[in-house]
Amino acid sequence: MKPEAKPDTEREKGPETERENRPGAAAVSLTINGRKVKARKGDTVLEAARDAGIEIPTLCHHEALVPTGSCRLCVVEVTQAGRTRTMASCVTPVADGMKVATDTARIKSIRRTVVALLEARCPDIDIIKKLARKVGLKKNPFPRDDSDCFLCGMCVRACHEIVGVGAIGIANRGPDSEVMPPFSLESSVCIGCGTCAAICPARTFTLEKVFRRRSMHVTGGVNSVFRCKVCESHYTGA
Repeated sequence: MKPEAKPDTEREKGPETERENRPGAAAVSLTINGRKVKARKGDTVLEAARDAGIEIPTLCHHEALVPTGSCRLCVVEVTQAGRTRTMASCVTPVADGMKVATDTARIKSIRRTVVALLEARCPDIDIIKKLARKVGLKKNPFPRDDSDCFLCGMCVRACHEIVGVGAIGIANRGPDSEVMPPFSLESSVCIGCGTCAAICPARTFTLEKVFRRRSMHVTGGVNSVFRCKVCESHYTGA
């Protein structure tokens, strides 16, 4: 039997829920781009910056998911105790006296390199094209590929953290990495909710990558969807 999605009471609490549960948290004072900012203890630098109207780009961040810092676009310079380090703002907690710089020459250079790598992998994805224009990337020194997935991992995390099923994961390593069900076989646990496709920032992930047949509860009964072994198209049937 297919495992059912975990009820809300059993699922891991997302970061936004945890943040809502700490409204009375102690205030933390820090400086972002020379501007004094107040944040709640437990907030990340990214949350503090966005609350203050300061933009930091991201590709793998979503308020409903636990942050991982995978894309590295949100890197900032953090100075504490006289030491300056480059850190991912989505996983760096705020602290009293912290100084943050989001747009230094060093940070802009790092982001430009990250976007160049992303563009080399996914040159035809709209969100990557937009980022490339934004960071001023004109000539890409990296070899060009034609992937439609830049491996942000949000679809995988959403399936695990929100749906509670875990029908997909990231397989292989390096440039050969890709999102797929275990062993590249059709998933036997996908419930067809579409969360993975809805959360994909590239808008290229589809449910057809996960299953060959699934059942959907509709008015008046259950419809089954199949994938043709010849043309790979989907059709409904008994």
